[in-house]
Amino acid sequence: MSFLNVEIKAHCTNADPIRQYLIRNNAVYKGLDEQTDTYFTVVHGRLKLREGNIENNLIWYERANDDGPKNSHFQLVKIEDAAGLKETLIKSIGIKVIVRKKREIFYIENVKFHMDEVEGLGSFIEIEAGNVLANLPYEKLKEQCDFYIKEFAIEPADFINVSYSDLLLAQEE
Repeated sequence: MSFLNVEIKAHCTNADPIRQYLIRNNAVYKGLDEQTDTYFTVVHGRLKLREGNIENNLIWYERANDDGPKNSHFQLVKIEDAAGLKETLIKSIGIKVIVRKKREIFYIENVKFHMDEVEGLGSFIEIEAGNVLANLPYEKLKEQCDFYIKEFAIEPADFINVSYSDLLLAQEE
């Protein structure tokens, strides 16, 4: 099944005010997930295997590298044998890059918040207004994303328009 998120990623030098806002507004804290995202070489879109203590999924997605809120169309498959799948994917299509991060995960209704500390890159906030938990139209998802951008005082200069994988690959060049 395919889903839609309207999402942003931004540099975040001080996550404490955002964390306090989420707590004050009764966000559900899912925990701290230590994640390894292995990106594989694919013809189009991005394919990653996420291995964590909370989330373990194979995720394929397409997202434009635009500034500000952007659409992300994705498919997600929960994985029970990540090691076996990873070995098969490595042998068949090869690794593009590996992203390691510590991620705090919060929810307010259908909006997911990530406060990430990415190895080799630094600290970030992600806001994902999604229709996985609620069948909402694009306009409502965009409105939700824009609302939290304002609430967290995220400046346009802080937006990141590419994935962590792209940032790490650019460092290698």
